[in-house]
Amino acid sequence: MESSHKRRNFQKKWQVFPGRNKFYCDGRIMMARQTGVFYLTLVLIIVTSGLFFTFDCPFLALTLTPAVPVTGGVLFFFVMGTLLRTSFSDPGVLPRATPDEAADLERQIDVANGASSTGYRPPPRTKEVTINGQTVKLKYCFTCKIFRPPRASHCSLCDNCVERFDHHCPWVGNCVGKRNYRFFYMFILSLSFLTIFIFAFVITHVIMQSHQKGFLSALKDSPASVLEVVVCFFSVWSIVGLSGFHTYLIGSNQTTNEDIKGSWSSKRGKDNYNPYSYGNLFTNCCGALCGPLPPSLIDRRGFVSPNVSQPVPPSNGITMYGATQTQTHMCDQDQCIQSTKFVLQAASTPLLQSEPVTVATEASAAGHAPLPAPCTLLGQPTPPTSTPNLSCEPDILSQPTPEALHHHHHPHHLHLLTPDEAPSPPGMLPCGSPLVQSHTMPFYNPASQDSLHEDSVRGLVKLSSV
Repeated sequence: MESSHKRRNFQKKWQVFPGRNKFYCDGRIMMARQTGVFYLTLVLIIVTSGLFFTFDCPFLALTLTPAVPVTGGVLFFFVMGTLLRTSFSDPGVLPRATPDEAADLERQIDVANGASSTGYRPPPRTKEVTINGQTVKLKYCFTCKIFRPPRASHCSLCDNCVERFDHHCPWVGNCVGKRNYRFFYMFILSLSFLTIFIFAFVITHVIMQSHQKGFLSALKDSPASVLEVVVCFFSVWSIVGLSGFHTYLIGSNQTTNEDIKGSWSSKRGKDNYNPYSYGNLFTNCCGALCGPLPPSLIDRRGFVSPNVSQPVPPSNGITMYGATQTQTHMCDQDQCIQSTKFVLQAASTPLLQSEPVTVATEASAAGHAPLPAPCTLLGQPTPPTSTPNLSCEPDILSQPTPEALHHHHHPHHLHLLTPDEAPSPPGMLPCGSPLVQSHTMPFYNPASQDSLHEDSVRGLVKLSSV
């Protein structure tokens, strides 16, 4: 009982599907989100056929033959069945790569192209495979994180990679691909026959009525027939033309996407011949219409396992690459800010007696977060090398003083000298005077102070340019 209760709480895959699709009947029906034109198709077919069966078929069944409404009914149900089968089925959506699969694919690409230490590099967009002696390029999809198989393409409206993608048809409210192309072709072919059938017998009805009552009287008695003639007249040309075009595509074993792009030539001897054609019209038609129907690959009604990672969210490789570059740029900015603080503090605070490491400690105490790991490769900031020495005799600095011993035992304590203990800038003390015994304020030397400030500013400009 516990396992069944937990199973009910699991989400199904259609509920977390990453593409832009609508699902009904617990995932059994799959459509695109833009379904407004699909409902218009339903209204046109149902209303036109309903008017024909209501106002024309009774007269034709009594005058001509009862086979007219029967044939019309068979065509109508066949059209509706193929339309709903095309609209409600999976067109052949390819599942997106999980994060683990995408990372493994990127590792394979890195191994094939050589390892790089410069950070993330977008994978190549194409691979080449040979099909029946013809080189075919497989494109990488940055949204689905897969190399699309031959004849597959990414639909921008449904946001899915569809196997043997033909086109996205708004009239059926779905993509047309490998799993529903045969139903789409049967739909437009049967709709052509139904449109011609209704148009022809409505004209027959009006002509027979005009022989009895006159032409104008016949039109006044059956206004529905006028509406049917107008709808059928303006729609029959596009429907019949579309049926003829797809008949040509099936005979040459091409898709609408391939024909528009001009991917293949109809002649076998040319360099860009169609590698998918069987070379025979009858065989191509049988392969497209009578072959086995492949199963769906997305398992819409399956349960989402909590242990399995979900497909990666829609993104492109440029976004990931840009994010990595932005992170590195932020690290460079943080490093430049730290270096600038060091130079400004060295120029404006000559009374601070501490090592350069103390500046980093002080910055941390002020609330600045430490630099992330990638910034450690950039190195620590260095003070300007042109700063003059603060003493004349090296022996003075080499001898330990009580203050220095105090700093040695307390490395994390920042000690500020009092004004009496503070050493004077260079040029203000005579050589040979101990720094720790300077209790008088000698004269101020502006030339030395300007030189120190100029060197500090020069170092700041160099670090900012880096």
